Formats: sequence, structure tokens, C-alpha cells
Amino acid sequence: MTAVVYPPPDPARPLATLILAHGAGAPQSSAFMVDFAHGLARRGCQAVTFNFPYTEQGRRLPDRAPVLEACFRDVIAAIRARDDLAAGPLVIGGKSMGGRIASHLAAQGVADLAGLVALGYPLHPPGRPERLRAEHLARIRPPTLIVQGSRDAFGTPEELRPALAPLGAAVTLHVVEGGDHSFKVPKRGPITQEQVFERVQDEIARWIRLVS
Repeated sequence: MTAVVYPPPDPARPLATLILAHGAGAPQSSAFMVDFAHGLARRGCQAVTFNFPYTEQGRRLPDRAPVLEACFRDVIAAIRARDDLAAGPLVIGGKSMGGRIASHLAAQGVADLAGLVALGYPLHPPGRPERLRAEHLARIRPPTLIVQGSRDAFGTPEELRPALAPLGAAVTLHVVEGGDHSFKVPKRGPITQEQVFERVQDEIARWIRLVS
């Protein structure tokens, strides 16, 4: 698999190692993934991105969850096996599908995780609110941050809250007002898209400092 490491200003003392997986429709080289990896690296995280197998092979349809989970586990193992990447607490997460697969691993009890970050959790397919992807969420034990746009077609914050209730104080739900599934806001809104991303990245870094 192909992975990219985004080092922080002081690689010897990272705030955390943060592994971010991409969403279903775009690889690690997408503008969103690169922006967030660079932004979080600037804030002190050692950010790592990677491609799932179907992306590496040029296929459009994602692999089934067990294949995606196995790939993510391999990335975690590779990071932990390298002294230059294993410094600091380990946080896993990703955008949309990538965050969902990370949540599967957290629910399955992957050891020694400092936290989980989901960027736009895909609670259900658009227009299919009855098809919830939430059964495993109650089994998550590491501290969890979910960033969700207020108009996310894959699940609004209001839809998410009941599914997250069993986690109690262990979960933080950060709402991007006016944001869609990728946190895009209307162009005539009160702040720019760049500012939206900057604020989300600030929140992620602040949260990691609290839990690690």
C-alpha cells in the first residue's frame, strides 16, 4: 500500500501520531485529505494517510469492510513497528468511510488507542435514514471526536446524537454550522471555506491535547 507521512514542526516530539483514512470516493491525494493532513501536521501532529486496496488498484467500488479493516490494521502495525513513527499517542480516524472503518477497529478493541476522529460520520446512505451504520458505536471505548456538518446528507448531528448517547462523556460531537458531508459551507456564509477547515483543524488539535 502507499502511505504518506506529514511530519510536524518537531518530529521528535509530536502531539500524536494521527492515521487518517480516505473516504469512499477519493484517495489520500484528494484536496480534502491533503489539506487536513498538512493542517494537522502544522498543529503538531504526525499525520499519516494511506490508500485502501481498491484505490491502489484503480477500482471505484470499495472493498468489503473486513478487507478495509485488515488494511487499516496493517497500517497501524507498520506505524508501531517504526521507531521514527511510533512516538507519541496513537489516534486513528478518517473522512466518511475511512472514519467508519476506524470506528469499527476502535469498537473491536484495537489496543492502546489514544482516540478516534471521524470527519463526517456516514450514519446512513443519503435518503435512506432507516439503514443506520450505528450498531457498533456503543462498543467504542477510546475517547471519540466526531465532526459533522449541520446539513450532512449522510446523517445530521441531530440524527447522530441518539446513536452516540451510550458513549456519554467519552464522545465529543463538533458541529460545522452550514457544512455538508465534506464541511463545505455556502459561499455567501459568514466565514470562508478556508476558515471552516482551519477551525475544524484547530478543534481536532485541541481535542487531541485533552485526551493524549
